[in-house]
Amino acid sequence: MASASRPAAGPRIAFNELRSQYAAIREEIDAAIARVLERGWFVLGPEVEAFEAEFAAYCGARYGIGVGSGTEALHLALWACGVGPGDEVITVAHTAVPTINAISLTGARPVFVDVDPMTYTMDPAAAAAAVTPRTRALLPVHLYGHPADMAPLRELAERHGLWLIEDAAQAHGARYRGARVGTLGHLAAFSFYPTKNLGAYGDGGMVITNDATLAERVRRLRNYGQSDRYHHEVLGLNSRLDELQAAVLRVKLRHLDAWTAARRERAARYTAALRRAIPPTEAPWAQHVYHLYVVRVPQRAAVQEALARAGIGTLIHYPVPAHLQRAYAFLGVARGSLPVTERLAEEILSLPLYPELPLTQVDEVAATLEATLAALDQ
Repeated sequence: MASASRPAAGPRIAFNELRSQYAAIREEIDAAIARVLERGWFVLGPEVEAFEAEFAAYCGARYGIGVGSGTEALHLALWACGVGPGDEVITVAHTAVPTINAISLTGARPVFVDVDPMTYTMDPAAAAAAVTPRTRALLPVHLYGHPADMAPLRELAERHGLWLIEDAAQAHGARYRGARVGTLGHLAAFSFYPTKNLGAYGDGGMVITNDATLAERVRRLRNYGQSDRYHHEVLGLNSRLDELQAAVLRVKLRHLDAWTAARRERAARYTAALRRAIPPTEAPWAQHVYHLYVVRVPQRAAVQEALARAGIGTLIHYPVPAHLQRAYAFLGVARGSLPVTERLAEEILSLPLYPELPLTQVDEVAATLEATLAALDQ
């Protein structure tokens, strides 16, 4: 009899798998970690400073500020803009709840608008209709690795004097009209959670900006509001990317474009094979980096169960939109108010996708999904 304490075996085709990536760059990673351990400097040292500069340059921004997580990157970006109680921040409900948590942490009120049915990102027309005298910021999400349509959002922000803050937690290296995301608003927030396209071996995040004043505000806020050691100019918190994670991320950044190309190759292979499932769309003005490969299917529960029986791991990103979460019931947003978001939440299914995923497994997943949908049609 199997031991009760033994973990259950995972699916034959994993949704994601991080060990193979480490194996491929083990020597580089181990050397970077050893460098930090030998130096004995673990917080806000040379590795963080170097990674801040390298990642900002990669995105095309002037400044990068390493922080503790992607959620805190969003919180600090909003805070640096002075967003607080009494303000409204327009965002989407079709996102990971940390996007909304970051707004709530400032004391501001999230205002949800619907998403575009093709890109699953903020509908600029819906955002324009939601602006009120209390609106202080727009917070679009580059969801699943596809950029939001930023040009009309930037025009909207300029017209009303609003802050424009990008949630780029899932979109490292994605492009909008040729420019990398993160440089399209006043500030942008990235996450380096281990499963992200550029992932650390723990939590981490970064705020990037081209504005020197905003950069300095974030830099102070992440470190107790200090202007200098033991001199506190403003209220702040402890949200600092550590040296070990920065060292790991510096190694991984060198491989990011190759990993993105591998993701895009696998995504294209899925898309070419799918007929019954609705594949993700890449807008003509976008370069998708496929943090997730998300399809839409009918009878999702039955489809997911059939794939699980075939040994294929899948997930749902995200089954309950933020406006229908119990934590945000106080906002009073009624079911049915965001029809595209709610329909997507019932149909979306994320398929296995990571740079090292064997192409034969991509083919098997696609074939199994198509066969399952064909059987359900009968």
